[in-house]
Amino acid sequence: QVQLVESGGGLVQAGGALRLACAASGFQFSMSTIGWYRQAEGKSREWVGVINSSGGTNYVDSVKGRFTISRDNAKNTVYLQMNSLKPEDTAVYYCNIYQFRNYWGQGTQVTVSS
Repeated sequence: QVQLVESGGGLVQAGGALRLACAASGFQFSMSTIGWYRQAEGKSREWVGVINSSGGTNYVDSVKGRFTISRDNAKNTVYLQMNSLKPEDTAVYYCNIYQFRNYWGQGTQVTVSS
């Protein structure tokens, strides 16, 4: 079955960087589009960005120029490199795939202190 496992979250000061990973299994990873989302406390889940099977990416305006999504098909893993972090980036980050329905990982907490 489809499984997504996020890792790499933590506490970082504003201006710092983190790299999140999403390890995937149970589907044809190399042919799939993978998304990253985040959910801050008390807010709805927000789309952050996406990477398609060809490596093309797209991002929400608020993270453009700071976040980069990449993929390693040999490791069935997608990464979210987050630079120049801001307190407003604090959230639980999730990876996502749609295969007839949405699949989500358990999420990883990112906390950015000011």
